[in-house]
Amino acid sequence: MDCIFCKIINKEIPSNIVYEDEEILAFKDIAPQAPIHIVVIPKKHIGKITQIQKEDEALIGKIYSVINQIAKEQGIAEEGFRVIINCGENGGQEVKHIHFHLLGGTKLSGKIV
Repeated sequence: MDCIFCKIINKEIPSNIVYEDEEILAFKDIAPQAPIHIVVIPKKHIGKITQIQKEDEALIGKIYSVINQIAKEQGIAEEGFRVIINCGENGGQEVKHIHFHLLGGTKLSGKIV
């Protein structure tokens, strides 16, 4: 498989890891869009949000718990942060492995409703 995130999971490509367990990996984005920009991914390869299966529900829920934990550790839980998931080419997804962008550390512009 030629997935950059799978290579990061397998430690074939170095990353600045902020969280890791048996199911989830989180690392600092190499092109941050905010002072704090962390990418959170499942270790299981899921191409995009529309490919989540019933058996993935607990994993996706756990990812949100990990995001909350990381936000607290990074000191942005109280001030606020943004979580973004892009889906497919028109949605801006560049890496075909579901991933969650955790952005914070500043007042983010662009209200998204």
